[in-house]
Amino acid sequence: MHWPEQLIIVRHGQSAGNVARDAAHEAAHDRIALTSRDADVPLSDLGTAQARALGLWFCEQPAEHRPQILLSSPYLRAFQTAELFREAGGTDRQEPICFDERLREKEFGILDGLTTPGVANIFPDQAEFRRLLGKFYHRPPGGESWCDVILRLRSVLDTISLHYAGKRVMIFTHQVVVLCMRYIIESLDEQRILAIDREGDVANCAITDYLFDPSAGRDGGLKLQRYNVTAPMQNQATPVTSEPDAITGRRG
Repeated sequence: MHWPEQLIIVRHGQSAGNVARDAAHEAAHDRIALTSRDADVPLSDLGTAQARALGLWFCEQPAEHRPQILLSSPYLRAFQTAELFREAGGTDRQEPICFDERLREKEFGILDGLTTPGVANIFPDQAEFRRLLGKFYHRPPGGESWCDVILRLRSVLDTISLHYAGKRVMIFTHQVVVLCMRYIIESLDEQRILAIDREGDVANCAITDYLFDPSAGRDGGLKLQRYNVTAPMQNQATPVTSEPDAITGRRG
C-alpha cells in the first residue's frame, strides 16, 4: 500500500446538535429538539470559532506542514469546519474540498435523535441488546455498528493510498470515525479501541495525525504522532468542547 506522507484526522467543530443534546439530557427529555436531519445540523457559534482557530493555527505553520488534500464527510457540520479551516488559511484557499460519503457519521437508525434515557424508555429491547453486545457490535434497526463503520473506512484508506500517496491529507469527520480509523491503522482490537474511547471523548476540532514511517513493517506504514490534540484552540484562546458525537450521547 502506498501511504500518504501525512494523514490528519479532525473531528468537526461543536454543532448545534451537540448543544441541543446537552439541553435534552439536562431536562431529562427522551428526544433531542432538532428541526432538521442529522446530516443538516450546522456548527454552533462556538463550533465556527473552533474551526477558524484550527485554520489560523495551521496558517502559522511552515508550508510543508499544511495539508495539500482536504476530504470531508458530506454532513454539514463537517463541511462547514473544512470551509472555515480553508478560509482561515489552513491550506491553499483554492484547494477543493472533496466529499466522501464513507466519512459520514455513524448511522443510528431508529435510535436517531434519542437521549440515553429515551432509548431505555422507548426501545428497552435495544438498550438491552446494546448492553449484551456492546457498542462495537450492536447495530440498531436501520443503523450501523462500529464494525459497519470500520468496513466502509477500510475502502477509504484504499482510495487515499491509490490517489494521494506521498501527499499531506486532512480528513474532516466525526468522533466514531476518528476512533475507527485508529482501530484500522494501528491494528487494534475491540478491547483496546473501546478502552481509548472510555478515556474521554474526541474534542471538537482536535487533531489526530499520522506520519509515514518507512521503517514500519515491510513496506513502511503510518505511525501515530498526535491524538486528540487541542493546541490550535488553546493557541487562539477558543474554548474546547468534547461532547459525544452520537446523537444519543451513548458511551460504552
